[in-house]
Amino acid sequence: MIAIIDYGMGNLRSVQKGFEHAGVRDAVVTADPREVARADALVLPGVGAFRDAASNLRAAGMWDLVRERVAAGVPLLGICLGMQLFVDTSFEDGEWEGLGLVHGTCERLPAGVKVPHIGWNTVEQPRPSRLFAGVPDGTAFYFVHSYRVVPKDESCIIGRAEHGVPFAAAVESGSVFGVQFHPEKSSEMGLRVLANFAACAKG
Repeated sequence: MIAIIDYGMGNLRSVQKGFEHAGVRDAVVTADPREVARADALVLPGVGAFRDAASNLRAAGMWDLVRERVAAGVPLLGICLGMQLFVDTSFEDGEWEGLGLVHGTCERLPAGVKVPHIGWNTVEQPRPSRLFAGVPDGTAFYFVHSYRVVPKDESCIIGRAEHGVPFAAAVESGSVFGVQFHPEKSSEMGLRVLANFAACAKG
């Protein structure tokens, strides 16, 4: 079972429908820590402000639980704000602690570029990843964001895009995967990414 974590900050049903369209029938939206604790894989979606997301995740009893599950080797997929929550520190309207699953920061896209960055953008793959199996290098995905993840170790970057500056469009670190784009809104290749994650969950 894949648990799509409901902490009040995501397009939960659209993510679940994305998995369904990708042929994955066991993705369940849940706000129950007990279901998260026994899931085979986790999905952390997210839309909105980092501070609110971190606060909601803690209030839902999911903050430490997510870290514990990752430490146990359970696959985790972060989508958009969900990926940004992976970092150590976010500088979105202040300074906020992240989950610390991918060492680095979350920073605003540079001055002088239009934010939010909305629309389709090509993603280059600097190294192979299970998440992009069958996805051609340079495939376009759909983005909506004003902030970007800046990893300390760039070797975790499996997808790069550009909006004013190059930025991490996707990361992989152990069993942790993150995408800044919305795979559930990115047509056939976005669904392939979701199916690939489900395959990772099955080993």
